[in-house]
Amino acid sequence: MKNRVAELRKVKGISQTELANAVEVTRQTITSIETGKYIASLGLAFKIARYFKLKIEDIFIFEEEE
Repeated sequence: MKNRVAELRKVKGISQTELANAVEVTRQTITSIETGKYIASLGLAFKIARYFKLKIEDIFIFEEEE
């Protein structure tokens, strides 16, 4: 699953640590989400979406495998 977390974070001018604190996870979790090594849980995806004032599907891009 691809995502726009790094892009949105940079536009907002915040660090991974600041985003992590805002959504109550570690900086390492944000790093893993941004690099695609970890897929955010539904609850965390909602927190990130609320933080950026966007819908989940505007941040996380689900691509179905054929």
